[in-house]
Amino acid sequence: MLIKPSGWRLHRRPGASFFGGRAYSSTVPAELKAAIAVGIGLFIAFIGLVDAGFVRRLPDAANTTVPVSLGINGSIGSWPTLVFVIGLLFTSVLVARKVRAAILIGVLASTVLAIIVEAIAHVGPSQGTNPKGWNLGYPALPKHIVGLPDLSLVGHVSLGAFTRLPLLAVSLLVFTLVLANFFDAMGTMTGLGQQAGLLDADGQLPRVGRALFVEGLGAVAGGAASSSSNTVYIESASGIAEGARTGLANVVTGVLFLGAMFFTPLYQVVPVEAAAPALVVVGALMMRQVSEIDWREFDSAMPAFLTIVVMPFTYSIANGIGAGFVSYVLLRVATGRAREVHPLMWVVAVAFVGYFAVGPIQALLRP
Repeated sequence: MLIKPSGWRLHRRPGASFFGGRAYSSTVPAELKAAIAVGIGLFIAFIGLVDAGFVRRLPDAANTTVPVSLGINGSIGSWPTLVFVIGLLFTSVLVARKVRAAILIGVLASTVLAIIVEAIAHVGPSQGTNPKGWNLGYPALPKHIVGLPDLSLVGHVSLGAFTRLPLLAVSLLVFTLVLANFFDAMGTMTGLGQQAGLLDADGQLPRVGRALFVEGLGAVAGGAASSSSNTVYIESASGIAEGARTGLANVVTGVLFLGAMFFTPLYQVVPVEAAAPALVVVGALMMRQVSEIDWREFDSAMPAFLTIVVMPFTYSIANGIGAGFVSYVLLRVATGRAREVHPLMWVVAVAFVGYFAVGPIQALLRP
């Protein structure tokens, strides 16, 4: 334990930074770690359901207070969503029967089904105007298999915002981005590590500081390449579900991504509706961590609950972690158990209060 009745005593291994990943991992209560894993699972599943069109956002002009609905007008309503449902059921059967590479087989089978459906029904792409079309990817045999990647944006970096905005506004922006990126990464690593069974006896992720260092470099490299931020992705849970546990899996994945740069016409055949079942299945697998939360103690249950639901509802891992941390500290203080809160939890909770209030703070500081 980190806390003794006589006061605070922090045990750190040599080379472990207090504000680094190990301090974070050893500071976060076990129930919040479990909640992070569950919340990420729900987030993954929600992404899959939305990408497949199974859950759709209702237009603002709709005469209803319901923000989302099932498919189109309360029904599946489109061929792509039907492909998703069939793919989800098929993949679930394979996982239940413990078939090796079940998720990959499910994606491939769903893609074949999508190609057949498109050849017969001529659904067409969505492109923002056809709600019954394929959202991402188009299931038709490509004219070419190999294509050259477009690297024209590499190195096109602009720092113009730092010269046009006041220093205080830029500082708040950087603070928000750094805090969100760190806790997105830390939460994802914790959730994935717990799903993979990589946490040690103390519930800590070994060598997480090195992982965060590489993750930070990847984020910078992604910006320099004018691409998406190269951070740890929650979709990595699909690889864990298939048995990935070592760094070799990451090396293989990286090599395959490099190769995929030259096979863009081929992998564009896979529509998102064929890949979405994998996300929902992985989300279901990550729900098992919910059993590690003691729901009988409300001062632990409420922060865990907020962590779980805020992630998918706000589409942000950092938001879920922030809601959990702030409510955990508040409830511990309100129930006379403030001494159980690690000092770093106080620091992080205060930082998240600033993170959630960054909009009003910027408005107050405007001249």
